[in-house]
Amino acid sequence: MANTSSRTLRLLSLLQTHRFWPGPELADRLEVSDRTLRRDVERLRELGYPVRSSRGVEGGYQLGSGGSMPPLVVNEEEAIALVVALGRSSGSAGGALADASLSALAKVVQVLPPHLRRRAEALRAVTVDARFGEAPEVTAEVLATLAQAARDGERVRFVYRARGGQVAGEDIRRLVEPHRLVTVGRRWYLVGYDVDRQDWRSFRLDRLRDPIGTKTRFRMREIPGGDAAAYVRQGFSRGEEPGRVVVRAAVPAGALAGGVGPWGTVLPVDEQSCRVVMEVRSPEWAVFGIGALGVDVVVEEASPAVRDALAGWATRLGAAALPG
Repeated sequence: MANTSSRTLRLLSLLQTHRFWPGPELADRLEVSDRTLRRDVERLRELGYPVRSSRGVEGGYQLGSGGSMPPLVVNEEEAIALVVALGRSSGSAGGALADASLSALAKVVQVLPPHLRRRAEALRAVTVDARFGEAPEVTAEVLATLAQAARDGERVRFVYRARGGQVAGEDIRRLVEPHRLVTVGRRWYLVGYDVDRQDWRSFRLDRLRDPIGTKTRFRMREIPGGDAAAYVRQGFSRGEEPGRVVVRAAVPAGALAGGVGPWGTVLPVDEQSCRVVMEVRSPEWAVFGIGALGVDVVVEEASPAVRDALAGWATRLGAAALPG
């Protein structure tokens, strides 16, 4: 059995990786008795960690929100900085970096007192970078709640505004089994199984509010096609979201793969050319994405609005390059 200090740290790590641990299972993972587990939990409480416990057949432990930040992790100002930085990183990064940022964000928000959450969200609201479009704001608490529910296999309820909905009467309560959070075209999406409709759905997080766990567990299903991001993109082709742009470049796919972020997908055509597929919210985003490629391209698929925006920017930039 590990010494007391290392065992206590191991206990803290386990409490941070799951919302709820049954007592016997947690004791088994630590290879200690129930009595020793209770003593270790009490040590964490003495250090300021808000560990909650419940008794009975389904009793166990969970790390909850406290009245103040645990003193041995970070101070209040550092916690606010973490929420702001991780929230921005998770929204702009892609792949493993976005997953890591979201995981860290979930851990921080899980123990953040309510008054600090409000301060962090207020700061994020005035520091968001939207130079190339109006990226929909998603609160750290919404991200963290859904991330924890997906991690723990817990059903969630939330209010969702259907596409084009502008009034309260068009808000619908949904019961969903959350599976994955993904970013496509600088938007956050939840891919989950809609229990009431008995079918898979993708939900835009900027249209989702008041998510809450139901404490009801579910068995993980296989996402259609096995790829959550691909499932969301398929929704675009079904007309759920506008803004598909396809361009062809006379360079190998490897020459562009490293410079295209989560806003596009590089598909090889042959050894000397490739296609870039982008899902954009506005014509301006298409202009930015194509310009960021840094190579000559041919637009194969785009809306008239995107083509007009490209022509307009070409005229203005050409005029700006003239002497005087």
